[in-house]
Amino acid sequence: MLGDITVADELYVVCGYTDMRKSIDGLCTIVSDHLRMDPRRRAIYLFCGKRCDRIKVLLHEPDGFVMLYKRLEADGRYRWPRNRDEVKSITWKQFDWLMSCLEIEQPKAIKVPNPYSKNLPDGS
Repeated sequence: MLGDITVADELYVVCGYTDMRKSIDGLCTIVSDHLRMDPRRRAIYLFCGKRCDRIKVLLHEPDGFVMLYKRLEADGRYRWPRNRDEVKSITWKQFDWLMSCLEIEQPKAIKVPNPYSKNLPDGS
């Protein structure tokens, strides 16, 4: 299905500022040359410009690349990590926070216990 982001196994925020004039080829070059990652893996790469009101999403499908573009119409801004030399792996919950213009690190968020961990008194 065209642009079905739920097929991705991994989500990556490309920190810092990205030139939002870049097309699919330019974003693939950032992923491969700068980040040393394979843009063809089943992953979503998220990019943001200086204005923080637009994002681009790069996704590889079996038959080619898809680039999604979102521009906020309200005065909201994405809370984008700005360390240029970093790519940050995020969870789907963090993706949801980011798309809601929240910080991806929510220290007061309720932690869901792992149902597979042992219920030991020390919490491990």
